Amino acid sequence: MNPALVSARARGLTPYTPGEQPQDKTYIKLNTNENPYPPAPAVQTQLRESIAEELRLYPDPNSTQLREALAGHYQLTPEEVFVGNGSDEVLSFAFYAFFDPHNGPVLFPAHTYSFYPVYCTYYGLEYRKIPMGEDFSVRLSGFSEQDTFSGVIFPNPNAPTGIAISREQIAAFLGSARSDRVYVIDEAYVDFGAESCSGLVREFPNLLVVHTFSKSRSLAGLRLGFALGNPELIATLFTVKDSFNSYPLNRLSQQLALRALENKSYYEKMQEKIIETRERTVDRLRTRGWNVLPSSANFIFASAPGIDGGTLYSDLKQRGILVRHFNHTGIKEFVRITIGTDEQMDRLLADLDALYSK
Repeated sequence: MNPALVSARARGLTPYTPGEQPQDKTYIKLNTNENPYPPAPAVQTQLRESIAEELRLYPDPNSTQLREALAGHYQLTPEEVFVGNGSDEVLSFAFYAFFDPHNGPVLFPAHTYSFYPVYCTYYGLEYRKIPMGEDFSVRLSGFSEQDTFSGVIFPNPNAPTGIAISREQIAAFLGSARSDRVYVIDEAYVDFGAESCSGLVREFPNLLVVHTFSKSRSLAGLRLGFALGNPELIATLFTVKDSFNSYPLNRLSQQLALRALENKSYYEKMQEKIIETRERTVDRLRTRGWNVLPSSANFIFASAPGIDGGTLYSDLKQRGILVRHFNHTGIKEFVRITIGTDEQMDRLLADLDALYSK
């Protein structure tokens, strides 16, 4: 293509690479942190009964009913809730709304969600990766040591490590942090054993907490995320959204999300099931000599003695099992393994034994 036809901004982009979705054969997919269990039965019923006639009508641009339901779930008001097409879209709006390139770099951990630097490049933001502890923990003090920055973002639990920070630690950090910068906590995996900071958004008006329906609510294919925060932050997100697309969340997504919120007990049972499978898998890998980081997510970050992470990934893929490998300095020896069903994890361990127990 003629370079003159493409903007300099577009030529400078390196897009985010999602977990692969190969079509050549059937795989056990343990690479994209999808929930191995289906949505609640009521969600499936709603999907079957949704009236196609309504699809000719535009959806509520403000997702009013859904925001009211989310507000009730998190003991907030609808004015403290924003919804969008997946947490990735919500995060993108947050980068645009709250991180000003004139104020300095965006701060995030050295090893974290690889979409963050992509957003920064997209919006013309500098960024700085903050060194982590030797145990791969996120050092909140590392953010405090920076004098000039436009904002802070980190997942809790962190990805790809799965390590969580307590709500008490985060509250103490926010209490001493600059009040003229926004702090975004990405809680995509919080329901699998970590403490949510949603209850802190009234105490700290510069805190934005982002969630998704993709993981703990088994709706990755729906693309629905939301943010909780001070009404002024939420209003700013709506300004950004309405300047991009005034109808971001379709009718069906809003209906299905409402059904999911009404079935809290079902999802809590599924979360407990995944946590039990995770802990059993961690124990079994450690007895085989693996280094497995402590996880509060629906995945684990693990390395095998004497085996490169890329080799683990390739060997397992040949046997029909997908895991995720990040070819980044400092974590190349690890693979990230999504927690599947007990049967899927049994198959994983059996194949590992077949490959390496010789």
